[in-house]
Amino acid sequence: MSASRHCPALLITAPASGQGKTTTTAALARYHRNQGRRVRVFKTGPDFLDPMILERASGNPVYQLDLWMVGEAHCRQLLWEAAAGADLILVEGVMGLFDGQPSSADLAVKFGLPVLAVIDAGAMAQTFGAVAYGLAHYREDLVCAGVAANMVAGERHAAMLAESLPEGLRLWASLPRDAGIALPDRHLGLVQAVEIIDIEKRLDYLADVWMKHGFTNLPDATTFDPVNTTPLSPLLEGVRIAVARDAAFSFLYQANLDLLTALGADLVFFSPLCDIALPQANSLYLPGGYPELHGAQLAANHGMIESVRAHHAAGKPIVAECGGMLYLLESLTGVQGHREDMAGLLPGHAAMQKRFTALALQQVALPEGTLRGHTFHHSLMTTSLTPMALGQCPNGGKTGEAVYRDGKLTASYIHFYLPSSPTAAARLFQP
Repeated sequence: MSASRHCPALLITAPASGQGKTTTTAALARYHRNQGRRVRVFKTGPDFLDPMILERASGNPVYQLDLWMVGEAHCRQLLWEAAAGADLILVEGVMGLFDGQPSSADLAVKFGLPVLAVIDAGAMAQTFGAVAYGLAHYREDLVCAGVAANMVAGERHAAMLAESLPEGLRLWASLPRDAGIALPDRHLGLVQAVEIIDIEKRLDYLADVWMKHGFTNLPDATTFDPVNTTPLSPLLEGVRIAVARDAAFSFLYQANLDLLTALGADLVFFSPLCDIALPQANSLYLPGGYPELHGAQLAANHGMIESVRAHHAAGKPIVAECGGMLYLLESLTGVQGHREDMAGLLPGHAAMQKRFTALALQQVALPEGTLRGHTFHHSLMTTSLTPMALGQCPNGGKTGEAVYRDGKLTASYIHFYLPSSPTAAARLFQP
């Protein structure tokens, strides 16, 4: 067994969504990176958009931590590996601290992570102390490093907030109400980092704000223990996988790419928006993203569509998740109501809605094995296809996404977390 490792660490949480967790995590990451420290950031639960921002802030890939989807052993291994080369580990929580099963609090307790609670104080004064006290003491086994006030109106407001805190709770930061530190969003969450032209300037500004209004020392070190791991068999040795990655298809877990590489696959990236044909490959991976925002350009790229059709006609594997599946339908109606023809490999149509139509963790039993993942989308799809499998929500939710199969094509709204079953993942992409 390898030795334990020690590294300063924090889990950044809040009483609810929309309090400023991502902004605070990005500020901390960029501040310490600008001080010459090596920062590793993780995101609690399924998410593609926040990690894009946090990757730019820290300068390192961001991985998911989730006790159900990722699993305790894999989470532990990821943290232990990160501790080997990091001066600081940050974990952004999901929703409120105690929301969900498992919750951010469960994750913090399991791995001994002290929490920093971010509270939007813009419309409160002394009640700030009561909310902070509740977060810190709701569970006796939780360690609260302190709280950060967001949307602070000025010095007097900051002083009132600090005075409201009970003894033993540190005010880590008083972040001002400042439009310059806000991160833009759209219907699925934050805008992708690559679409924010001044992202580096914004992140450096965030770091400066933290330096002026936040606690700049490193937190106490946390001990991270290793796990026994079994080496992966090279089940995809010699298999070349073409992976779609551009502004329309970007919802990719770094852990998925790492796993495929560890299984022996050669990954080659391409753009369905800009490239006129697929690269030479044995298998095709079409992840989710925002095809609805680029429908006209996707539809106009006839060379790529014909190349994808030829790949399928040749009996080569295709794995299409959410937006990737929409691209393979007959048509897609975007957010402005414009209907565009798509690749037509799957019978059916999809149209964007004004609200979420599904948001849930998912587990699905496929012939290749059982995979875990999640679903979140704003579209509704109609198809004559009969599902070959239905997902199940571990929390008893009603959402059970269909998985469709046509030859070697597997398509679903589910975003698969491939390390949940490396063998199943390999079989999906094997020629």
